[in-house]
Amino acid sequence: MSELLVRAARGERTERPPVWLMRQAGRHLPEYRELREEYDFLEAVTTPEIAAEITLQPWDRYRPDGVVMFSDILTILEPLGFDYHIESGTGPVVESPIADPGDVPQAYAPIQESLDYVGELLDRLDTQVGEETGIIGFAGGPFTLASYAVAGRPTRNHYPLRQFKARHPEAFADLLSIVADAVREFLSYQVDHGADVVQLFDTYAGVLPPEDYRAFIQPLHREILTDIDAPTILFVRNMGGRLDQLAATGADVVSLDWTVEMDMAREQLGDRPVQGNLDPSVLFAGPETVRERTREVIEAAGDQGHILNLGHGVHQDTPIESVEAFVETAKSIEW
Repeated sequence: MSELLVRAARGERTERPPVWLMRQAGRHLPEYRELREEYDFLEAVTTPEIAAEITLQPWDRYRPDGVVMFSDILTILEPLGFDYHIESGTGPVVESPIADPGDVPQAYAPIQESLDYVGELLDRLDTQVGEETGIIGFAGGPFTLASYAVAGRPTRNHYPLRQFKARHPEAFADLLSIVADAVREFLSYQVDHGADVVQLFDTYAGVLPPEDYRAFIQPLHREILTDIDAPTILFVRNMGGRLDQLAATGADVVSLDWTVEMDMAREQLGDRPVQGNLDPSVLFAGPETVRERTREVIEAAGDQGHILNLGHGVHQDTPIESVEAFVETAKSIEW
C-alpha cells in the first residue's frame, strides 16, 4: 500500500498532499463510456471483474494516490430489503419506497452474503494495486439513504423524508438507526477486504437544521465512524457554517465542499485533517487555470493533514487534460 493517503488521513506530515477525485472512476472517461456500452450500470457494479476494471481506469490514466472502488451508495439498501434501478435522465429509483411507519425495515440480511460482490471487488483491487496506491471504500450515510428509501428517487430539498420525520418522528429515528447499523457493518466489511480508507457520503444531511443534525444524525455518524479500524472521511454538503458538528462525529478527516474557504476551515478544525475542495467547475477553465487554483487550495490547506480533492464529484463532461493538470499539480508540490 502507498502510505501517503493513510498518513495524511491520520494527520501526519507528508512530503506532498495525496490526491484523488470523487467520482474519478466514471463518466468523464471515454474508456468507461465504451465499457458501459456492453454493461448497464448495475451489471457493472455487481460484476467484480468489470467493477475492478472501471475502478482502475483512472489509475491507469492519472496515477492518483487512491483508487475508489466503483460502486454505488445505494447498494446497502439491498440487504435492507429495497430493490432499485437506474433510469436514464432521472438517476436511481427505489422500488416500493417507504410510505408509512410499518414499512420501515426491522433487520437486514447478512452483509457478507448479500454484498459479497463488493468484498470480491476489494480483494481484486488489493491484489492488483494494493502495494502501489491506497484503496478507498465508501458507503452512503443514514440520512441520504433514508431520503431515497422514502422518496424513491432523488428529490429537491429531500422534502418527502422531512415530511416523514415531522409526521412520524419515532419511525424516522428507527429508519435512520437500522440504516446506520447496516452501514457500519458494511464499512467494516470493506476494511476486512482491503480498504485502506473509507468515506461516508451523507451528502444530503446538510439540508437539516443544525439542531436536527445534532439530535438525529451526529450520534449515528459517530457510532459508524468510531467503529471502523481504518481512517475515515466524512462528506456532508452545505455544512460550511457548522464544521464543528462534523468534527464532533469523530471522523478522522472532514471532507469540504467547494463553498467552504479552506483557510477558515483549517482554523476552525485545528489539527483535524481535511479533504478537498476545488470547485469541480474550475476543471472546465483549462489546465493553466486548474493548476493555479489547485495550488491556491493546497497553500491554504497547509503542509499537514490535507488530502487534495474536489468539493464534489467529477462532472461527466470534464476535460481529461484538466484532471491531469489537477493531479499533476499535487504531485509537483515539495514541502
